[in-house]
Amino acid sequence: MEELKQTRYVQELMAEQRQQGELALILKQLTRKLGSLPPEIQSRIQSLSVSELEALGEALLDFSSLEDLAAWINP
Repeated sequence: MEELKQTRYVQELMAEQRQQGELALILKQLTRKLGSLPPEIQSRIQSLSVSELEALGEALLDFSSLEDLAAWINP
């Protein structure tokens, strides 16, 4: 079983699952904090890497409006 976990395929699956989990959580947090997100912003967020999602997860604590989010996404 441990050998299987070390394969590239399984590692990629695990990374994808992690990214999807972080994406879902961040979208929930943003929606709760800022209200409904425009489709173009949702699409941009869905294209972020894991490290970018982590950075957004920290930054969103300081957002008070959709404009703050838009400014973060489109520097």
